[in-house]
Amino acid sequence: MYRYSLRKRVAIAFAMCVAVLSVAWGFAFFAAIRLSEDRVLASQLQRAAESYPSLTTNLRGYDEVGSLPESLREWAQTKPDEGLYEFEAEELHVAVLSTNNEKLPTNNERRNAFVVFDVAGIEAASSEDWWLLLVITGVVGTLGALGFGLGVLVMRRAVAPVAQLAKVVADIDPEKLSAEDHKRIESSRFGDDEVGVLARTMEKTLERISAFVERERYFTGSASHELRTPITVIIGALELLEQSDLSTTDAKVVDRVRRATFEMKATIEMFLCLARETDDGLYDEQFSVMPLVSQAIDQQRHLLNGKCVDVEIDLIDVEIDDLEKPIACGHSQAFSIAVNNLVRNAFEHTLDGQGPITIHIKEHVLFVTNQVSSEADERHTPTEASSPNGYGLGLGIVQRLCERNGWSFSLHADEARVAARLSW
Repeated sequence: MYRYSLRKRVAIAFAMCVAVLSVAWGFAFFAAIRLSEDRVLASQLQRAAESYPSLTTNLRGYDEVGSLPESLREWAQTKPDEGLYEFEAEELHVAVLSTNNEKLPTNNERRNAFVVFDVAGIEAASSEDWWLLLVITGVVGTLGALGFGLGVLVMRRAVAPVAQLAKVVADIDPEKLSAEDHKRIESSRFGDDEVGVLARTMEKTLERISAFVERERYFTGSASHELRTPITVIIGALELLEQSDLSTTDAKVVDRVRRATFEMKATIEMFLCLARETDDGLYDEQFSVMPLVSQAIDQQRHLLNGKCVDVEIDLIDVEIDDLEKPIACGHSQAFSIAVNNLVRNAFEHTLDGQGPITIHIKEHVLFVTNQVSSEADERHTPTEASSPNGYGLGLGIVQRLCERNGWSFSLHADEARVAARLSW
């Protein structure tokens, strides 16, 4: 469609616009000069016709100062230098020439000769000058407007492929990519210039992204069933095994397998939750925080076996008997996964006798604080927490879950305690 690159097309368009304007201005100046000449000649002829049959001439030569028109005599006696002079009041133009007096023996006396051009009736009146100025202004303005319009038209045609590609890309919603979106670009219609290269690159990129989204949807749809089914089978087998007569050693082994299975189930659900592009509007769900916190504590309680560590739950500005509050908005499963990670990290990194582990719950904030030094103040209540690089392998996942749900997560760790803050 286009034989030249975008850079060349813009340069050619600019050159064409300048060339057309130059030609238009040239014709305008040429017409103004010809009109001025015609007007001067017409004025001279009209003045001669008015004095017919005794024709007068506008140009006259004078060798003596005394023969000059009376209005010029006083000026001529000052012996002006050679050149051209204009007397607007008298409507006269005078040319001063230098001649030598041949009658004097010295032959070196300089004398002036005068050529007087009477322009009375030839030059335009002031009113005519104003009309002429208005006409010229109108012509200049018209040419300027035409030049601007021509420039806009030419440049618009030159950059039309860019605007067309931008419109196509603007109509694609990056949040809802489909497998057919890359076909809407139709890079073949943009030629082989820079815009064509950009269009083909974007088309291939969108094609790869669309294929990736399709694979992600297929994977999450299949993995949700294929990964959970073995876990469910294992949990069922463990429940049957627990009902049989087991020795103390075997019961401990079965309990460890059961905990590992539940952790694996939670991990699978966590990664599936992160991998899903959409989740059927579950990110707008409202749920109670307290039951999920209690569930996380119960699931991770085994990590405190053999440790003399207390767990304190502190409800701040919340009624103790009102378990329906506080209320959070988002994905309840994602919130449960995040709280489980924070509680597990706190239980794992708290050594024997370095308690208590405190969980502060406000209306929109959850603090999980564990001590790593026995010298720490047990009554310390965390305020604002900074965010270092991380503390525990699951905190990066917690950060991603919070970003997906519009929550805020931060962590503060020092030599005495670790405080995790989750707000919604």
